[in-house]
Amino acid sequence: MNTEMVWLIVGFGGQAAFSARFLVQWLASERAGESVVPTAFWYLSIAGSLALLSYAVARVDPVFILGQAFGVFIYSRNLYLIGRSKSAS
Repeated sequence: MNTEMVWLIVGFGGQAAFSARFLVQWLASERAGESVVPTAFWYLSIAGSLALLSYAVARVDPVFILGQAFGVFIYSRNLYLIGRSKSAS
């Protein structure tokens, strides 16, 4: 397998994880009967975003790099806040 194929797998894998988060959120909301954002949404967001960030760096795409880098921070912050909230209760 060549380097190009590896990066395509990383890119498509990241996109799949990033897209799967919407399926997870939708199913959780349907079960609850209201809009819900489960913790798995944020983990999938980080996994997808890190894979896409790696792909963007390999492709040397500054627009894509900047967009994904900010997302990783936001998703991580949400997980931190969820963890802090659970610790307090």
